[in-house]
Amino acid sequence: MSYKLLSYQSSSGARAGILIGDRVFDAERLSGIASYATALGVLDDWVAADERFAQLAAGESPPRGGEALSSIKLLAPILYPGEIFAAGANYQDHIDEMKKDSEFKAQNSKKIGGRPWFFSKSSRGAVIGHEAIRPLPPYSNKVDWEIELAVVIGLQCSRVSASNALNFVAGYTIANDLSARDFVVRDGIATDSPFRFDWISHKGFDGACPLGPWIVPARDIAAPQALGLKLWVDEVEMQNSNTKHMIYSIAEQIEELSARVTLHPGDLILTGTPSGVGISRNIYLKPKQTVRLWIEKIGELRHGFA
Repeated sequence: MSYKLLSYQSSSGARAGILIGDRVFDAERLSGIASYATALGVLDDWVAADERFAQLAAGESPPRGGEALSSIKLLAPILYPGEIFAAGANYQDHIDEMKKDSEFKAQNSKKIGGRPWFFSKSSRGAVIGHEAIRPLPPYSNKVDWEIELAVVIGLQCSRVSASNALNFVAGYTIANDLSARDFVVRDGIATDSPFRFDWISHKGFDGACPLGPWIVPARDIAAPQALGLKLWVDEVEMQNSNTKHMIYSIAEQIEELSARVTLHPGDLILTGTPSGVGISRNIYLKPKQTVRLWIEKIGELRHGFA
């Protein structure tokens, strides 16, 4: 049996939890280590923590007690990631569908010897958890969905090679890179101006990064570049693809980012979305709708709009 790392709401506030089977155990009490009270505390000691919890989950006598998963209020697995980096234009079919309707005229930079491309999302405001219900941003009428495999960094890394990059990954979770398509650019700004694009309004608004439901350790996902992923809006399937279609692999993305900035435990990399987003259909999210996201070997993230 394996385990999953999560965050949950307790009577005393947010706590890190370990899911083994269908029971959730408080990470600090299970380990006896005070710093494991939060998911970031667990990630800051990832090598030792991962080994400890894996052994507990695989033991002949699994831990007793805990609480039923069905009775737990899940929060985002990392409440406040250090950094959220998001890959743009990383699936060819998404590049193709965006050419017609978006201000972004992206291309497959790998074909011309280029490099992966990233933007950032806000952390404290944007991240929300499993089954969260939040209002859509009041200024936008065109909020779109984008399912993405999210990589959780578990060890500090700088200038690592792609061949070694996955050794710095703690695990994987699911993200929805919500995007306000009617606030991509600022009106009245020249098309060749770098100040034309409005990244905060477009990608960084409150609730723009639903995340969860938990982190699956990297040890349990041997082939992260071969995971099915699907997204439904009100049970209508909108996206259906596989991480094998990424243009730049997870390892290549870590190599690129770590060449510029030091990555730390708890940082996230959203690895891009495939085709099937709303802008290609002129369909956008509305109040009272529910979004369901599934990635193979991870599970299902659900959230909705007030």
